[in-house]
Amino acid sequence: MTTRSPRLEIEYCTQCRWLLRAGWTAQELLTTFQKELGEVALIPGTGGIFDIRLDGETIWSRKESGHPELPELKRLIRDRIAPDRHLGHSDKQAGSST
Repeated sequence: MTTRSPRLEIEYCTQCRWLLRAGWTAQELLTTFQKELGEVALIPGTGGIFDIRLDGETIWSRKESGHPELPELKRLIRDRIAPDRHLGHSDKQAGSST
């Protein structure tokens, strides 16, 4: 039996010109999760949206939490798709009080 690789969606506001932010976020996540992610989709939206969904579940919403810090976002995704995986410096920042 084959398992389906996770789909990550980044919906970004075109009015706010957040395409570059969405593209950079996608690049970073694809680089970190090369083997775990099956697909990353950029979805244009409006109204200040910057939401990140993993297999349809919203794991980050700018309206609730602001723009995500990449190490925190990587940890959220890792915890769902590769919980035993270490993230190097991203894991180290989790315990810091900065």
